[in-house]
Amino acid sequence: MTEGEQTRLVAWSREMRAVHDRLRAALRVTRDAVDAGEPAVPATRDLLLFCHGFCAALNAHHEGEDRDLFPAIGRRHPELRDTLHRLRQDHSMIGHLLAGLAAAVARDAPPEEVGGHLAGVSAVMESHFRYEERQLLAVLETLSLDADPADVFGPL
Repeated sequence: MTEGEQTRLVAWSREMRAVHDRLRAALRVTRDAVDAGEPAVPATRDLLLFCHGFCAALNAHHEGEDRDLFPAIGRRHPELRDTLHRLRQDHSMIGHLLAGLAAAVARDAPPEEVGGHLAGVSAVMESHFRYEERQLLAVLETLSLDADPADVFGPL
């Protein structure tokens, strides 16, 4: 294997870590926007933008993993079938939580309600990211996948 090939292989694990870190940062910005709101004031445009942007980015990340990354890993590592199934279930659960968050923001729910949705998303997302990284980073260091990282991990 050439040095360039090794760099590209290891890049998948770095890409996953980097995207997870950007999603964590996007969630912090969104939570800060909620925390800055007044209890009697409906959601601002900034909050709508942050929440919708965060939800879209996280959904795109999980859709890309389900569509491109997990099938590639499953073909090369059938022993990870149960792990990949659990990760897909997490994606579904997070999608459900994001839908609740989006609905709360769309109907101008009070900041404490939106904050509760964000706390739920945050807890499940962080648990999911940590499990995913523990289970897949070593595999990603040897994965050869001819795909654009933005398609696989989302555009964030």
